This record gives sequence, structure tokens and C-alpha cells, in this order.
Amino acid sequence: MTHPRTGQVAVIFISESTGSDEAGYAAAAEAMAELVARQPGFCGVDWVGSAEGGEITISYWADDASAAAWRTHPDHARIQHEGRGKWLKRYDLMVVDIRRGHVWER
Repeated sequence: MTHPRTGQVAVIFISESTGSDEAGYAAAAEAMAELVARQPGFCGVDWVGSAEGGEITISYWADDASAAAWRTHPDHARIQHEGRGKWLKRYDLMVVDIRRGHVWER
């Protein structure tokens, strides 16, 4: 059986926050979650975070063009700039093609 995400593009964003302006960071994250959900080609998101400020966000896209359009969306670009200025210590971003996968559930 084919994995439901086979053929999609995944954008993996691993970050570490500065811990400053946590309310502003949370508000920006909520606004971006609402905005990304309305973007053409958006297929979903997974997120995990730690109490120490580490986060992994994986967004899924129908194709590379959709992921690239999100990267350059004006509101998203503004938040990216603000994040580098005050909310993030570092980040690592990777874009990958999903070739296959497995799902297991109890």
C-alpha cells in the first residue's frame, strides 16, 4: 500500500528559540498556522517542541512550487524576518521529496 504522503514535498524546519517575547512568538505561530492552511498545495503539518525551546515543524506540500510560494508569501516572509531578529537562536531548513513511507498504529 502506498503511503498517503508519497509524492509530496516536505519542508523540515528545526529551530531553537531565544525565549524572548514568548507571547509574540506564539501569536505569530498561530497567525502563520491559520494562513498556511489556506495556501494552495498545502497538505498538512506536524510539529513537536520541547520545554527548552527546540522545535521541529514539518509542512507537507503537493509540489515544490507550492512550497516555494509559501516561502515567498509576503506575510510569511515578514514573520521569517522578525523570527531571525528576535525569536530564533538558530534554524535548519531542509526540503525533501517523499518517496515512500510506512504507517503503524496500535
